[in-house]
Amino acid sequence: MHTKLLQSVVYRLIKSVGGHKMNSKLSLTMTKSRFGRLPNHRACLKGLGLRKINQTVEVLNTPENRGMINKVSYMLKVEEI
Repeated sequence: MHTKLLQSVVYRLIKSVGGHKMNSKLSLTMTKSRFGRLPNHRACLKGLGLRKINQTVEVLNTPENRGMINKVSYMLKVEEI
């Protein structure tokens, strides 16, 4: 139940930042498994929309997403679109 609240807050933040200069997107690919990781790291992967190894998602380049990416950067491949 907490994760749905977190996702809705992140979604609202992304929408509010949408009109600003940071409209570029990032392509994220999960390269390592989420199992055996810290709960905060698993929550970051969930917030970024990543569930499986080699899954790729596109996210907006916002400070909130950048923070989550920095926390789990050892598990991701990041490309700017």
